[in-house]
Amino acid sequence: MRGRIFAVVMAALLVATGSVVLRAPAASAAPACTVGWTANQWSTGFTAEVQVTNGGAPVTSWSLSWTFAGDQRVTGGWNAAVSQAGNVVTAASLGWNGTLATGAAARFGFQATYSGTNTAPTAFTFNGVSCSGDTPTPTTPAPTPTTPTPTPTTPTPTPTTPTPTPTTPTPTPTTPTPTPTGPQAGCVPTAICDSFENQAGSVPAGNWAITYPDCSGAGTAAVDRSVAHSGAVSLRVNGAAGYCNHVFVRNTQILGTAGTAWYVRFWVRHTTALPPAHVTAVAMQDSADGNRDLRFGGQNGALQFNRASDDATLPEQSPAGVALSSPLPINTWNCVEYKVDGRTGTIETWLNGTSIPGLLEDGTPTHDIDSQWLNRTWRPALTDLRLGWESYGEGADTLWYDDVAVGSTRNGC
Repeated sequence: MRGRIFAVVMAALLVATGSVVLRAPAASAAPACTVGWTANQWSTGFTAEVQVTNGGAPVTSWSLSWTFAGDQRVTGGWNAAVSQAGNVVTAASLGWNGTLATGAAARFGFQATYSGTNTAPTAFTFNGVSCSGDTPTPTTPAPTPTTPTPTPTTPTPTPTTPTPTPTTPTPTPTTPTPTPTGPQAGCVPTAICDSFENQAGSVPAGNWAITYPDCSGAGTAAVDRSVAHSGAVSLRVNGAAGYCNHVFVRNTQILGTAGTAWYVRFWVRHTTALPPAHVTAVAMQDSADGNRDLRFGGQNGALQFNRASDDATLPEQSPAGVALSSPLPINTWNCVEYKVDGRTGTIETWLNGTSIPGLLEDGTPTHDIDSQWLNRTWRPALTDLRLGWESYGEGADTLWYDDVAVGSTRNGC
């Protein structure tokens, strides 16, 4: 009986005070999400790694929105489709990372420019619901409605938007230290890009991990802060000669958004001309070909593709075929791009913006180029990207990789 009286009294109280009716459920609601934000900035720009954890019911797709207080402008992103309208930014899940169970998290990142100060956002909405509870609108209106009464008391909180402006002039001078970390070089909005600037230690981490396929030996890989194509960080591979010195740095996420046609772009610098023997610099596992690798490297001093399942090469290793490929210039940064189409099994390759005739497989057999490659039907399904070095006899090399981009359209250099 006492419980019923209490319920009636509470109902009357809620009717009498309309503002409480809306806020009572919100106070007890679990946060829609929690957000981890790690920024790495320099004088005119920054990159941010964001982790969003679903605090509500399971979802099959998600979007995270926030409002920048300053003039920050997003220029590219990875692991999410990041767009901006005015000061409002929205990051939407991609086909492969939209499903989040309760308590599960997704990570994405973006790069942006700014001037003056770079205040990190503190209010987020997840699928339209505020991450701080059941009040999505406060992100913009809150400062006004909440402060009518507290305004006199909260001249300090009110500047929570402006205040960061004066407050962060201090961080701004502090950030000239990370200044060396520059933006990623040329990344189209639909691509996943990584310039290794977010690597904190000397061992590749995050989405990258060192792997030694088949067997390990003298080959090593590390994060390098002395040589870079852009910014201040690259990936260095010390490739040793002789079989069993295989070393690669593997990423299983970066091919995720390209669908069935992969446009891969990376910058590479190396010290030793490609040897006569077969070597591999990039490998991609092909789940449609018995999980054997599609390999990109060199033979007879020129670039080539090699299909591990049957050892077919592109181009054919005749003198005329090799002449239609190209060496990889040493001691300079080279932009390497290639497209692998899983629907048609075709390949096209560009070196420093120029298509290489010997590395073009267009589906029609051409003597000295792809007759051997087309000896069977091949429809690849690539599942990872590995940068490194694999020697099958002779050939040692030191290589630096930087500014990797993967997308469903050509990125360019």
